Amino acid sequence: MPENTQNYVTAVGRRKTASARVKLTPADKNSVTVNGMDAREYFNTAERESVTGDAFRVEEHKNNYEVMARVQGGGKSAQAVAVRHAISRALTLIEEGSRPALKAAGFLKRDPRAVERKKPGLRKARKSPQWSKR
Repeated sequence: MPENTQNYVTAVGRRKTASARVKLTPADKNSVTVNGMDAREYFNTAERESVTGDAFRVEEHKNNYEVMARVQGGGKSAQAVAVRHAISRALTLIEEGSRPALKAAGFLKRDPRAVERKKPGLRKARKSPQWSKR
């Protein structure tokens, strides 16, 4: 654990326009709370809820953590990936040995893909107006 007076670690994760601030605290069992709600309840689907816990499943941790996340922006899927990114970053601060496994799984890299901006004269970013001969 880092040398500080608190018994928790904070980290930030991002994906598209979603941003997640996470606080990891040692606990009896792993639990994820997002915006004051249980992750299963907040994300509605089991797939999105499981994405948030992926960082814990990459390699077996001896310690369990309570995760309190504040997310804003983006959609639910991007928010779930942002929470995973933040949890992974926080775990590397607590347990230095977990970094290689998390990095190999791709959880420490911010996904740079975002929506391309709309260009003038086009209907969308790349879609052109319908061509008409007359």
